Amino acid sequence: MPVDWEPLYASLRIAIVSTLLCLVIGLPAAWLLARKRLPTRPLWEGFVALPLVLPPTVLGYYLLVTLGHDSAIGRGYKQLTGHQLVFTWQGAALAVSLVSLPLLVRAAQTSLMEVDPEIVDAARIDGAGEITIFRTILLPLARRGLWAGIGLAFARALGDFGVTLMVGGNISGREGTHTMSLAVYDSINAGEDRTTIAFVLLLSAICLACSVGASFLSHRKL
Repeated sequence: MPVDWEPLYASLRIAIVSTLLCLVIGLPAAWLLARKRLPTRPLWEGFVALPLVLPPTVLGYYLLVTLGHDSAIGRGYKQLTGHQLVFTWQGAALAVSLVSLPLLVRAAQTSLMEVDPEIVDAARIDGAGEITIFRTILLPLARRGLWAGIGLAFARALGDFGVTLMVGGNISGREGTHTMSLAVYDSINAGEDRTTIAFVLLLSAICLACSVGASFLSHRKL
């Protein structure tokens, strides 16, 4: 039986959108944790890392309650689009972005903290605002750590299983949520070795490349 490559497209779509959402949320969070004097920083760092340690079923339940049709977010999304958010690839991408977010935030935060404070102070003395400093100084100097975080977040989103299943379901079709990880699970149960091996090797190769690339970038000098 030939391999159905539809799960590859579903995984890439969800992972790419999820990574973009991580950037939108994670960059400001990393900047606040790295550059601002927060008396409760450990608390906020623990809160950001929470999706990594929560069981997928628990996190999935919270997200179902938050994004479901009875929630304010779910009702607002349906009014805007005419569709519900849960059990769609859009909902899965949003859910997976929260799982991937800690990896991006941590990598970006570490790189931002390594930027020499004297460079930032000199820019402030010259009259540069915080946004200008972030855009023209911090981001360029921390770019390797940021790219490492993006790679790790993408790999995590690409291989997610639990939260995708809880929030996105396991729906086939062009707009479905039947990702490669879910296809591996289904193919093992169905005894379809060709599909299992194809997606296992593909996921392993992509995730290994992202992991090694992130490690390489993290160990290079600014």
